[in-house]
This record gives sequence, C-alpha cells and structure tokens, in this order.
Amino acid sequence: MSKRYTITAALPYTNGPIHIGHLAGVYVPADIYARYLRLTGNDVLFICGSDEHGVPITIKAKKEGVTPQDIVDKYHAIIKTSFEDFGVSFDNYSRTSAKIHHDTASEFFTTLYDKGEFTEETTEQLYDEEANQFLADRFVTGTCPKCGNEEAYGDQCEKCGSSLNATDLINPKSAITGNVPTLKQTKHWFLPLDKHEDFLKDWILKGHKKDWKPNVYGQVKSWIDDGLRPRAVTRDLDWGIPVPVEGAEGKVLYVWFDAPIGYISSTKEWAAREGKDWEPYWKDKDTTLVHFIGKDNIVFHCIIFPAMLKAEGSYILPENVPANEFLNLEGNKLSTSKNWAVWLPEYLEDFPGQQDVLRYALTANAPETKDNDFTWKDFQARNNNELVAIFGNFINRVVVLTNKYYNGVIPTPGDFSDIDEETLAALKAYPSVISSSIERYRFREGSQELMNLARLGNKYLADEEPWKKIKVDEARTQTIMFVALQIASGLATLCEPFLPFTSAKLKGILNLSDENTWDSISTKEVLVPAGHQIGKAELLFTKIEDDTIQNQLDKLIASKKANEAANKVVEPQKDTITFDDFSKLDLRVGTILEAEKMPKAKKLLVLKVDTGLDVRTIVSGIAESFKPEDVVGKRVTVLVNLAPRALRGVDSEGMILMTETAEGKLVFVNPDEKGVTNGLQIS
Repeated sequence: MSKRYTITAALPYTNGPIHIGHLAGVYVPADIYARYLRLTGNDVLFICGSDEHGVPITIKAKKEGVTPQDIVDKYHAIIKTSFEDFGVSFDNYSRTSAKIHHDTASEFFTTLYDKGEFTEETTEQLYDEEANQFLADRFVTGTCPKCGNEEAYGDQCEKCGSSLNATDLINPKSAITGNVPTLKQTKHWFLPLDKHEDFLKDWILKGHKKDWKPNVYGQVKSWIDDGLRPRAVTRDLDWGIPVPVEGAEGKVLYVWFDAPIGYISSTKEWAAREGKDWEPYWKDKDTTLVHFIGKDNIVFHCIIFPAMLKAEGSYILPENVPANEFLNLEGNKLSTSKNWAVWLPEYLEDFPGQQDVLRYALTANAPETKDNDFTWKDFQARNNNELVAIFGNFINRVVVLTNKYYNGVIPTPGDFSDIDEETLAALKAYPSVISSSIERYRFREGSQELMNLARLGNKYLADEEPWKKIKVDEARTQTIMFVALQIASGLATLCEPFLPFTSAKLKGILNLSDENTWDSISTKEVLVPAGHQIGKAELLFTKIEDDTIQNQLDKLIASKKANEAANKVVEPQKDTITFDDFSKLDLRVGTILEAEKMPKAKKLLVLKVDTGLDVRTIVSGIAESFKPEDVVGKRVTVLVNLAPRALRGVDSEGMILMTETAEGKLVFVNPDEKGVTNGLQIS
C-alpha cells in the first residue's frame, strides 16, 4: 500500500559551495532513500533549500566588502546548480530569503507568541564596544569550558560537539574586532525547553530507543539527562527575519528557529507550483517525516524543532532522524575556511559524467556509525576494482555477447538447469535484501548488496562460459544469455537509488522503459522478454588512472600550502641593537665551489665556499631542501667572522644566510647583481 513520506535534507549555509562532507553526511543518503521510496510506489516529497540567515554569511560579507544578499545570491545559485548536476532529486529546492519563508516563519513565531509559548527575558549578552553591536554566537570565539578547545564558537565547540551559549566561553573575543567583549543588557524571547522535557523523554527516550541510530539517541539522551533550559529564539542582528512583535526593533529570529521552518515554507512553495495541498505532508498522522542531517545538527532536529512543532500543536513529529557522523579528508578534518575539501563544483568539472563514481565511493565508505576518511586512493580503487571490474564488466560482457551472437535480440531460452533456477531465485531475493538495508538507513550495506548482485552475474557467466558453449551447444547458450540479461535488467532498476545516471544509461543500452518497478524484480517471471532488441555496448564506467588521482592530491597539497602561507605568523622583532653591534658583523659575497652530504647526518651539507678572502669550509643545515649538485656555483651571503664551531668533527668557519618562504621553503639570500664579486662586503 502506498504511503506518504516527507523527507527533508539539512539546509546548507549559503556561504560557500557544497563539499564531499555535506554529500556523505546528508544529501547522498537522503537521495538514495527518496529514490528508493519512489521506486516502491510511495508518495514522496523530498525538500531542501538554502539557509541564508546564518551569521557565517554576515561574516563572509564583511570580509568581502559586499552585502549578505550578494553572498547568498551567489552561493544559492552555485549550490542549486551543483545539486541538479549531481542528480540530487529534490522535489523542491527553496531559499530562506524568499518571501514565502519570511511569511511562514513570522506566522509560526506569532502563533507561538499568541499562545504564550515564549518567555520574555532581559539578559546580559556579549557586546563589542568598538563595533557598537551585540555579538551573535558566531561573532564570538573563546575556550570551550568542556574540552579546552581555544577556537570554540559562541554556539558550539566543533572539537567536542558541545552546544554552548556565548557567555559560557572562557576568554571570549569578538570575531569582528578581536576585542574582549563586555556584557550589556538586552531583551529576548525564549522557548522554554524545560517545559517540554517530559514530552521529549517519553517521545524519544521511550518511544525511539530501538529504532533511532545509537549516535543520535545517545546525543539526545545526554542533552535531556543534563536538564533542558530555555533557549533564545531571537538575536540582536540586522540580517534575518525581523521579530514580528512590538518592541523588537533591531532583532531577528534566531537562525535555528527560522531554518527548520524552511522545510515547511519549501513545501508550501512546491504545493503552490504543483497545485497541491501542502498540509497533509506536515499535518497528517499517516505521513512519515524523516530528517536527514549531519551529527552537528542532532540537537536542533531532535529537541528544539520538535519542541517548536509540539508547541504549535498541529504538526506531526519526525519518525526518524538518521544523522551521520563526519567525513574526514586524507586523514584531516574537512575545513571550509582552510580550503581542505573536495568541492562539488570542482569535482563535476574534473570528472565530467562521473557523478555516480563519487556517489558510490561516498556511500560505500559512508560515516554512518563513526567518522570515516575519504581518500583519493580509495575513490580510485572503488571505481577500478568494483564499478569497472565487477558491475561494468558484467554488463559489458552480456551486451557484447548478445550483439555478437544474436544481433542484439534477446534469445529464447530452453529448459532451465538447477544453476539457472538458483540464479534467478537469487535475483528475485535482492530487492528484499536491499530494501531491508535502505529502510534501516544502512545505505553502505545496501550499496554492497547491489554490488553482490553484479558479482552473482559475473560468477554465473564465468561458471557457464557461454563463449565456449556457443561452439558446442547453441540452445544452452541461448538460455545462459537469457538468464544473464534478466540479471542485467534487474541491476538497471535496483541500482537507481545508488547510481541514477548509470541506471538511466543502462536502461538506454537495454532499451528498457520504466516497466520494471522495484517490486516487479521479485514478482515478474520475465523482466526482459525473448525477442526484445537491445542496443550496442557502451562502457558504464572507465578506469581512473594514477595521474588523475595525483592531480587531485597535488591540488590538496597546494591548498594546504596556500593556507599555511596565508596564516603564517611573522616572527616578532628581536631586541634592538646598536650600530656598533651591527658593525661587528662581517658579511661578504661568496660562491659555493663544492658540496657534499655530511655522513650519517640528515640535514647537513659540507660546503667549500670562496669568500674572496679565502676558500673555507662551512657546514649548513640545508640538506633536506637542496641536493649537493643543486648548490654548487650558487652566489651566497656569508657571515665570515663567526667563531668556528665543530659539527660532527668538521670545523664550520662561517654561516650562509638563508630565509624561509611562507610555504616553508628555504631560499638563499643572494647578491645577484652583475659586477658583484666574491669578497665584497655587505653593509
């Protein structure tokens, strides 16, 4: 029986593009789930939109010297296009700057306000005297009181995951001016979460103990056990949705009050466009609501938003919130600010037509129960060893042989052998097996079961060897190829949630329309009939070479170096010296005549240097940056009156002047002008 589902995916901040962490944590699993539910005949609404009122947006706007609207317009377009190009099948992708959202969020606030669901409090908030403004959460940084992280934000510590209030921070600083903020009184409206504590205990701790993921349940339980406190739903800011009550001038709705309402306003936008009624998708008890989020949003979707919905009174609550953990990149935490990420727009440009490779790699390595690591080598291996060698290889062999033996017409089978019957029975079992994984939000497991079906096809061909049978038993070969084509047809449908572009391409090759549903793989006797004409073979996947992967690794290394350069701290000035102190230094122009490595010393080169006064030995710690042959003939600056010093038994009679670039590269301080000869003094 068809059911109604409302599926939401976390609204991405529009202060930058989408990266693989977002995809693995939220959008790929949500899309797999939505596509699967559609294939199984359900009424599915899959919605999302851009979150355009976050403080990070105002910070970015200040940095770039533009308006917040400029920032959100730019990144909303980039994000929306990237999702479309990547095949995320939203029914509607909206934005929180849209009028329909402002109206919906204002109405929601007003309803709760009129019902007396808020408390009004005057509290002391952090204030930047120089900037002449109250500091919203992300405008404050300081030391986390729980784990000691010195770079915690005013709303959250990204190291330990604790939710905070700005006034909880130790040694807080303004992110605007760097000053230590003061405390100043201001009035705000609060949602008294403590009032909803008993409801949340009953609904989550009792009602969802067995069906919610342990990481989600555990985080929610920890919050509830710690005791819930009133949470402000307004902020002193000039960017956002104005608080729609008298006496609230200069205040906006807190982004974590307005953002989840974006799911509702996006639904309204979709319904108006499609000529449908939006309310059943949010208010009918027969609708299943599922939120896909990352673990940093668990508290907001499992405690705060449900408390808001419960307080309003007419909305359903989420059936599940299958949050994923975090995805790291090459052993390091993904970071937008440090540009340590694989950005979706860049991936689509570098790997045209290979959306499904990234979808598969992220799904097969999804951070479902713990943080996982994305590496380019694993991405390459998933493509070459699984998509190409297993899935693609099976399909290619089936299509090539069908065209070779039967001009692309599916042959009429004879009697099925025991192995044929077993293989077809196994095929019929796969929809149920994969369904079980998807419905339990185990998408990684589901992707591997899909690959196991391709393995079944490969094993069947390898065991039955139609390329040999054709020479001695044409009738048997027809049956083998017929069975193999049933598996190929089953794969075309079952791979769609995971590999939608591949599914469409495979259906094109097999000349299939959408007559096969998910359930028909199990129930139909024949998925693709004898006499059906298929097309020519096309490669579903292509091997990814080492140099392609190295290019991506090089991009990351370059990004890391650029970030280090941008954040390199300039060494402070040393103590002041007199001119007489400086005049004691005898700096001369010299040329390196010979160079060799110091035995058993990793960093040292032994140099023979013509100083113009003499040829002397100088031991220099540059061996990790230069080969001996690279420095012979170099013009250098030499401190010649440095007292000799024995290094590993060799007397070093001077010092070569070097500096280090922001990237950490050693560079000679060279006297390069023509006419400068050895021995000349530098003053």
